[in-house]
Amino acid sequence: MKITRGVKRFSIGLLSLALFGAPVIAGASGITAYKDGDKYVKFGGRVQLQYHLEDVENGTDTDRLFLRRLRSYIEGSLYKDWKGKIQLEIGNASDDNEVVVKEAFVRYTGYGDTVITIGHLNFPFSRENLTSSKKQHLVERTFTGDHNYGSLDKQLGVFAHGSNGDKSLTWGAGLTSTSIDPDSAKLDFDTPVNKNTDFNEGWTVGGRLDYHLFGYLPFVQGDTVTDSLKATVGIAAFAWNNDSDNNTYTAAGSDTSSGATPDVDSVTGVELSAGARLKGASIDAQYNQFNAETVDKNVTAGIYLNGETKLKSFSVEGGYMVVPDRFEVVAGYQSLDADNYATEWTRTSVGANYYIHGHDLKVQSTYRMGKDLNGVKGSDKNELFIQTQYVF
Repeated sequence: MKITRGVKRFSIGLLSLALFGAPVIAGASGITAYKDGDKYVKFGGRVQLQYHLEDVENGTDTDRLFLRRLRSYIEGSLYKDWKGKIQLEIGNASDDNEVVVKEAFVRYTGYGDTVITIGHLNFPFSRENLTSSKKQHLVERTFTGDHNYGSLDKQLGVFAHGSNGDKSLTWGAGLTSTSIDPDSAKLDFDTPVNKNTDFNEGWTVGGRLDYHLFGYLPFVQGDTVTDSLKATVGIAAFAWNNDSDNNTYTAAGSDTSSGATPDVDSVTGVELSAGARLKGASIDAQYNQFNAETVDKNVTAGIYLNGETKLKSFSVEGGYMVVPDRFEVVAGYQSLDADNYATEWTRTSVGANYYIHGHDLKVQSTYRMGKDLNGVKGSDKNELFIQTQYVF
């Protein structure tokens, strides 16, 4: 499309101007192309090249090599206590979305320990999802951080984040416009920024609170720097309600999709999570529960039984630096259950990560063994993920 091609050219033009028309300062997070007091311009991005092999029991093996993520961002400020950021994804676009907006916001930091943000960014729910894809134990997120299974991902609205003085308590809250992609096999929260015509529309309100027992522990998996024990526990909750603006699969109160893509009426979610780090060892655990209802209360398909489901996900994952700051072995277990499942869907993972320059430059491998996919007994699939990552 002409518009998205224009966005690409504009982004490339800005990047070229900054990199070749101004002094460049390289840092651990992005490249500062210009700085004068409170004014600055910074660029950065990530490149993730992934090989994915699927081995379906009694089926055909498939594999592919692709760009899992190819993102770039520009961040800057003209005024004290204000900054803005735009992050675009061009490696995993689909259909007419040649360029996907991942983040776009303006932020005010002049309220001491409280930060106010207006725009498009991660909703404060799910420790697994709030941990960047750059800094995960496993190549792919578990059920507890996957937007296909209840995790909210990035949404559009107003956010507040803050902490007490020593950051032993941190919190976040959000009021957002949030979309759901109707699919009886999933509870798929999607952004209203890059939406399809059949997405259900609604509003979400929620927040989280994290208590850090031995000093602040950020949303980063793996342990390359912690010499003393750090641990955190968190709780979060949200409520989403359909505003009835776009129920494309419901007519006169009845589902018209034969249960395949029912419109969703409401969702509430609760998270309990914890993490710990000590001298190269790291572990994260999380439990989510979502109560969802469809507009048509008679839908029985996928995760839904008689128009509702209690979707429960659990994950535990960890790693240990066999060679400090360099080579890490990792493992994980995750499960998903729903009212209409015949049995629990589980995944067990093992793998290793090689850090060349911390999380900025690393190679990851994960072997994931899936049992009873989508709650169907005997439906199994094993997967191999190998991913290289470069962050600048």
